[in-house]
Amino acid sequence: MKLMEYQGKELFRRVGIPTPRGHFAKSADDVAAFVAANPGSWVLKSQVLMGGRGKAGGIKFADDPNQARAIASELLGKVLKSVQNPEGERVGSLLVEEKVAIESEAYVSITIDRAAKKPVVIVTAQGGMDVEEVAAHDPDAIAKLWIDAAAGFWPFVARRLAFAAKLPLGFHKTFPGVVGGLYSLFMDYGANLVEINPLVLSKDGAVIASDAKVDLDDNALYKHPELKDWKAEAPVDEDQAAAVAIGLGLSNYAKLDGNIGVIANGAGLGMGTMDAIRNAGGSAANFLDIGGGAQADLVKKSYNLVVSDPKVKSMFINIFGGITRGDQVARGIVEALAGGDIRKVPLVVRLTGTNEKEGRAILAAAGMNPVETMDEGAKTAVELARA
Repeated sequence: MKLMEYQGKELFRRVGIPTPRGHFAKSADDVAAFVAANPGSWVLKSQVLMGGRGKAGGIKFADDPNQARAIASELLGKVLKSVQNPEGERVGSLLVEEKVAIESEAYVSITIDRAAKKPVVIVTAQGGMDVEEVAAHDPDAIAKLWIDAAAGFWPFVARRLAFAAKLPLGFHKTFPGVVGGLYSLFMDYGANLVEINPLVLSKDGAVIASDAKVDLDDNALYKHPELKDWKAEAPVDEDQAAAVAIGLGLSNYAKLDGNIGVIANGAGLGMGTMDAIRNAGGSAANFLDIGGGAQADLVKKSYNLVVSDPKVKSMFINIFGGITRGDQVARGIVEALAGGDIRKVPLVVRLTGTNEKEGRAILAAAGMNPVETMDEGAKTAVELARA
């Protein structure tokens, strides 16, 4: 679950990381009322999950209630587009936050290094909107340190990183507390990523998290059931909504740019199927992991979901019959696709595993194209798409 900035900052405050004073709002009147009650200079920050919102015009400044209302009215409902999200994301809420006089900006994050099987802390003194370019143009400016989860976080880790990244001295005193808070959040909430960009050193010497990016593992949400409301409010893209509507998980379906539909039972098999299609000279129109088994109703709904994309010219169903026997899977596919209420495209089915021969016989009798290998199926699907 990816959190909005205002949500990430709430978690930051729980672990003792300083953040600017702010107010979450969903209407222009609410924004104006808050600014009227709290005179000063304020930043209106669009609450979206995409990166690059500042360059996309999603961050504005206001010094009085009327100006704040006008800017809020402009931002709310606006679709922001960036390099990271060219299709754009609609602004539905704002974080009104006090303007900070910035002396220096840094970047700090903790994520999972899957190769090392450890959390890694990443720090650079070159924080801000263009931090992604630092790795490409000045990799020596990035300091990393891996934490042994058994030993946990120790303040010397942060001190070592501060010197390695050549952070201005103003950061050093409070930096161990900031990194310690991030690590506590990372472990306690089961995060995939916690990031502050920028971590600001203000002109009066305060170190403040000016932004927040937090990505929580859904499997760890049981640790903090109070976040279930955030889960319900989390924006879901059209692909995820379509997958959930037919009984799949949020990560089980995604549209791609090709013209060959893909259904497989298992994420690894699905990705392998897409690779096989690419190797055969074609391009997958989607990723769809139907999960264990192949119940007829879910097969039919998954098929309909895939062929609802008019770009799909052929379909490759790649099923491994493990717990479910191959003949049962085949009967499910035949039953699912027998109705006349679905868009028909040339179909290739690769069925392997228990009772695979019996399953292929059932598919052949129904007029489908059963194949024995994934590469054979990919090649046939590509040829059918071109026909």
